[in-house]
Amino acid sequence: MARLYTNENSPFPVAEELRRLGHDVLTLQDTGRGGQAVPDELVLAFASTEHRVLVTLNRKDFKRLHLTHPEHFGIVLCTYDPDFLGQASRIDASLSQQSSLAGQILRVNRPGP
Repeated sequence: MARLYTNENSPFPVAEELRRLGHDVLTLQDTGRGGQAVPDELVLAFASTEHRVLVTLNRKDFKRLHLTHPEHFGIVLCTYDPDFLGQASRIDASLSQQSSLAGQILRVNRPGP
């Protein structure tokens, strides 16, 4: 199972379901930094320091950070999906297909109509 870090815009029910599925999930709120508008660069740096894959809905900014700072433990870029359990299941399934995400981006999109 993966060591994950969710930033502030990632829905908490997704983190809870990922935990239930066996992943080690730390949220930005767990670190006591919720509501502090932590810059994205520091979010990614913290995830890397903790050897965690970052899970976020902030696709544009973290894709840019990936290009300028590729030395991370992985980034999962998600589209918003109100089906939080389904989103967590898709993240879990995508992670299970990877041996390592170090320096990589994994995209997990909500299913189309």
